[in-house]
Amino acid sequence: VQVVESGGGLVQPGGSLRLFCTYSGIHFGIYALGWYRQAPGKQRELVARIISGGVTEYGDAVKGRFASSRDNDKNTAFLQMNSLKPEDTAVYYCNVVRVRGTPGYWGQGTQVTVSS
Repeated sequence: VQVVESGGGLVQPGGSLRLFCTYSGIHFGIYALGWYRQAPGKQRELVARIISGGVTEYGDAVKGRFASSRDNDKNTAFLQMNSLKPEDTAVYYCNVVRVRGTPGYWGQGTQVTVSS
């Protein structure tokens, strides 16, 4: 199983970025596709997670600004980030969970830096 994130970079406050997560080697249903982030000196936190059945959860810090979606045909998940703030600066990770309650598979992360 391989999970790869892309789309990170440097953006000014108030700007937007779109992250991509492509995964391969998973041939059965996926329970959840999640985005997490970790800033220096902080714990990894939930950004957004799409659970099978269509439920999407968002972390409190990003509600109303970020949107998560997926394209099953292309084995790709997306994270649209708008109205970015300096506190959104972090490494963003994609997590693919096949079975509920298992840790799933992680990508290597993509750096997002929000700064003027």
